[in-house]
Amino acid sequence: MEDILRPIYQERASQENTLGVLIIEKREKSIPFTDTFDAILLIVVEDAEQPVFIKHYSYQNKKAAMHIVTQAQLNEWLQIGSNRKIVEWIYSGKVLYDRNEFLHNLRIELNEFPFNGRKLKMGLEFAKLIRRYMDGKSFFKNNQYLDAYNHIVHSLHHLGRLALIENGFHPEITVWKQVKQIEPEIFQLYNELVTSDEELGKRLELLFLASDFLIHSRTEMGISHLIEILKTKEDWSINEIALHPELKLYSVDIEVLFEYLVEKHFIEVVTVETKGQGIFHRNYRVAEKLLTKK
Repeated sequence: MEDILRPIYQERASQENTLGVLIIEKREKSIPFTDTFDAILLIVVEDAEQPVFIKHYSYQNKKAAMHIVTQAQLNEWLQIGSNRKIVEWIYSGKVLYDRNEFLHNLRIELNEFPFNGRKLKMGLEFAKLIRRYMDGKSFFKNNQYLDAYNHIVHSLHHLGRLALIENGFHPEITVWKQVKQIEPEIFQLYNELVTSDEELGKRLELLFLASDFLIHSRTEMGISHLIEILKTKEDWSINEIALHPELKLYSVDIEVLFEYLVEKHFIEVVTVETKGQGIFHRNYRVAEKLLTKK
């Protein structure tokens, strides 16, 4: 496929805007990292009118896809983990063009996985975990066991990803293979949930009890990015939180996360008077127990 696609990528490589070109070829009998295509051309550019531009090609009985991605979009995917295949593409792809060692340096950065970058990813993963966990608990209390099961499976997935990030690993598509090696306790919980012959309600009840401990033990690490930002002001309104350039990445999960942290005494509610009698604004601040920690 590389020979067939050469005219396409050579044309892109000759443009000053292009930072790097990778080809990712389909592997036999493996997870479909290439979305069923025989090859993916990943082209990273400095900027473009569209953050992502995709074209599909066919040649005889084969098919290929070209993804032109801006550097800003690539950084966003890597930062918030919204495109998990991109890490695999960067790791396993064959470099066809690399301006000023852009791709080489990117791979080094991914391998080193600096702790500051990890803190944000852990925060986003922890927020997703809490959203799924709280929704699952709510369904469980209302005897909606199948919906509870769906949410707790997702929450365990986020817990597994969180544990991997905490240990300095990028979660891959085959996340449970990684978790089994690095965090067997979490893998065992997941395995018991999906393979046990026990009645579903009982399985869920035991799982919520075990998950409570595992989530609580990771809370301070999971919210370290959030707390770091909240400490820069005495208290915050929810709108200020939603508009903050980094906190807004938590998106729809932020409110559920804050309610969980208030319940667990990591964040305190600050009431501020309004013009309405007996009505108060609800602001938030870091709990005293975290402020006194070094």
